[in-house]
Amino acid sequence: MSPFFRTAARLGAVLCAAAATALWPQAAAAQSLIRDTEIEGIIHEWSAPVFVAMGLEPDEVTILLVNDQSLNAFATRGRIMGLNTGLILRTRSPNELLGVIAHEGGHIKNRHTLRDGAQNAGMQPFLMTMALGALAAIAGAPDAAAVLMANSQYFGTLSALRYMQGQEGEADITAARALEAAGISGRGLMAFFENFRSQEVFSEARRFPYFRSHPLSSQRIEQLRPYVTQASSYNVPDDPIQVAQHALVLAKIHAFMEPPAQTLRKYPASDVSYPARYARAIAWYKNGETDRALAAVEELLAEQPENPFLWELKGQILFEEGRAQDAVAAHSRAVELLPDAPLLHINLAHALLESGQSDQLDEAIDHLKRATVLESDNTLAWRLLGQAYARQGKEGEARLASAEYYFAMGQQQQATQFALRARDMLEPSTVEWRRAMDIVLASGATMDDIRILDEDTRRRTPGVIPPSGR
Repeated sequence: MSPFFRTAARLGAVLCAAAATALWPQAAAAQSLIRDTEIEGIIHEWSAPVFVAMGLEPDEVTILLVNDQSLNAFATRGRIMGLNTGLILRTRSPNELLGVIAHEGGHIKNRHTLRDGAQNAGMQPFLMTMALGALAAIAGAPDAAAVLMANSQYFGTLSALRYMQGQEGEADITAARALEAAGISGRGLMAFFENFRSQEVFSEARRFPYFRSHPLSSQRIEQLRPYVTQASSYNVPDDPIQVAQHALVLAKIHAFMEPPAQTLRKYPASDVSYPARYARAIAWYKNGETDRALAAVEELLAEQPENPFLWELKGQILFEEGRAQDAVAAHSRAVELLPDAPLLHINLAHALLESGQSDQLDEAIDHLKRATVLESDNTLAWRLLGQAYARQGKEGEARLASAEYYFAMGQQQQATQFALRARDMLEPSTVEWRRAMDIVLASGATMDDIRILDEDTRRRTPGVIPPSGR
C-alpha cells in the first residue's frame, strides 16, 4: 500500500485505558485507518475556520480517515473525529463534506456522548473505549486493541451507539452557526441530510450506519432549515479550488481503495482532468504496470514539478518495484517541497534504510528523528528508528526507540521494560537517558522503586558488591 494510505497507529494517546482479548476479528479485518498527507492537509485546511468559529482549537481536533465503504462518521471524547471513506465518497461537493465535519464538530463542541439508550448512559465511557479498541485492532495494532478490550463482558461498536435526538439538533445548529460565522454556506449541510431523508423510513437494519448513530427525521431537517437558508452566507458558492480538491480526494480514495479495473472504468482515458489522470496512474501502479504508471506520473510532474505528492507517488512506485535507491531521489524532493510533513520524512528514511547503503544510516536516522518531533506518536517512525540504530550497533538507542514505540501504542508495561534496558545502556544524564527515565516514571514507578531495582540488580550481578547499609 502506498505512503498515501499507510496503516495508522496514531491512536496511542487515545487508546490507553482498559484491557483484554480482541473480539470480532472478522469486523476488524474489514477496516483500517489510513494516512494520507495530501487528504489530511485538505480536510484540516477546510475545517480550521469552522472549528475556530466554534471555539475549538483546530490543532486539538484529531480527524481519522477510516477505510470503510459504509456511510459513517463519528465524534468521541478527546476531540477525535472519524470519517469513513464511504461517507466521503458519497458527498457531492466540498460543502457537503464540510457540512458533515461541522456537524461532528458540533458534537465535540457540545461534549455530546454517543449512547445506546438512556438506560446505558452510565456505561458510555466504557463502551466508547471498547469502540476505540475495535479501531485499534482495525488499525493494525492488535496488541493495543487487546489492552483495551480485556476483561470485558460487553463489546460496544460505533454502529451500535447513538446520539439522542436533542443532541443531533444541537449539533446541527452549532454547525450552521459556525459555518455562517466562518462565511461558509450551510447549503451542503442541508443538502447532505436532504439527500438521505429516506433513511428515516427505513428499518434500523436497512439504514446506513451513520443514520443509526445519528437519527435523522424530517422534523430535525425542518428545524435546521431556517438557520441555514436565512444565513447571509447561504448563497456563497463553493470555492473553485475546494471543488478541485474534493474531486482529487475522491479520485485518490477510489484509486487506492478499489480494484484497478474499477478505477479505470470510473476514470476512462477520455477523461483528461487532473484527478482522472492521477487515478489512472495509481491504478496502473497497483496493477503492476510500473512503466506505464511512472510515465503517467512523469507527465503530471511536467505540469506540476513542485507538487510534493507527485514526487511521493513516484518514490513509492520505485520503492515497491524494489528500486529503493532510485526512490530516495524522489522522496528527497518531496521532503524538500514539504519539509514539515512527517510521513514524507518516514518515506524517505524507509527508502534510505532499504537501499542497503550503510553510509545512509545517519541520514535515515535524521529524517526519522524529524518525523517523531513532528508526530511523536507515529509508531512506524519509532519502529524504523529502532531498526536503524540496531544496524549501527547502538543498542541503547535502539531499545529506547522500542520503548517509544510501545509507549505510543499505549502498552506501558512493554514500554517500561525496554526503557529500563535502554537506561542501563545509555550514558547517564544524557537526553536519551532522561527520556528513558521519563517513560519508566510514567508507569507510576517512583525514584525509590528504581533505586531498589538498581540495588537488586547489583546484588544479582556476579562480582558486584552491594552498597553498605542494606
